[in-house]
Amino acid sequence: MNSGAVTGHGVVNATGSMGTSSDVTTVATGNNGSVDATESTYSGFMVQTNSGAVTARGQVEGETAQAGDLTMATQAAGNAQGVYLENGSAGARISQANSGDVLADGGAIVQYVSGSSTVAGAAAGNSIAVEGYNQSAARVITDQGNTSDLVQASKFTAYGNSYLTSTSATAAGNDLSASNTGPLLDVASHQYNTAYVRSQAETSSYLYGSAQASAYGVGNNAVVGNTGAALVLDNVQTNEGGGVEVIASATGDTGYDIGSSATAAGNLVSGSVCSQCGGSLTTSNSQINSADVSARSTTSVTGSARSVTGVATATGNSAAFYVRN
Repeated sequence: MNSGAVTGHGVVNATGSMGTSSDVTTVATGNNGSVDATESTYSGFMVQTNSGAVTARGQVEGETAQAGDLTMATQAAGNAQGVYLENGSAGARISQANSGDVLADGGAIVQYVSGSSTVAGAAAGNSIAVEGYNQSAARVITDQGNTSDLVQASKFTAYGNSYLTSTSATAAGNDLSASNTGPLLDVASHQYNTAYVRSQAETSSYLYGSAQASAYGVGNNAVVGNTGAALVLDNVQTNEGGGVEVIASATGDTGYDIGSSATAAGNLVSGSVCSQCGGSLTTSNSQINSADVSARSTTSVTGSARSVTGVATATGNSAAFYVRN
């Protein structure tokens, strides 16, 4: 259980060359847990409770700087739990409760990028990752409740002259990712979110080869898949209260390809199983969204471009289930 404020702050100040490759990573987590089982069986009950504010800020200040390749990752989570299997099996119940605000913020200002610049921010009230490899099997019950006021991921970048740039932000009240390669993946997922979820990604470049901004925000997100014979998924999602707002913006003067993409959803679930492995998929799904959901995408060109794209998608509830190769 964590009740104190957790802050991670990473800043790079540059005035000249940043070299051929630069990597800036900032992570802040209220509670973090990990389970690894290799050629063995794990059985357990994991409980995480966070009430403190969690803030991660990553920033590059280089108004007169030159960079080759630049990678920036900024991540914040109230609770994070991982279960990792290698030719193993697991029976686990994971309970997460977060009431602290979560923020992943920052960006980059660089005069010249000769290679690629990837700037990404991710924020989640509660996050669970289940990964099974090499004929693993898992039965997992997950309960995630996020009752904070805010979950926000925001990244802002500005370049003078850039070759390939990508600015992205991902925010989720509750997030579950479960993947397995083996005979069975059985997941019962229950998610409840009342926070205001905001995702914002904005970029500008005067001269550009490719400049892209993408933002994704969701109240509750569950992505479950098994490359194996059977998937059983019982999904319950409720999103209410603060709403979901997603903003993406890309601005440039002269260049080749520029675009922005904004995707917002109250509840989202997907389940998939391998058709060539037996292909048994059993699902039960309940989704309730009573909060406002909005997505806004803006792409602006003051000079010329080869291609200009802009996509905005907003959905209350989305469910997709596949039996596929």
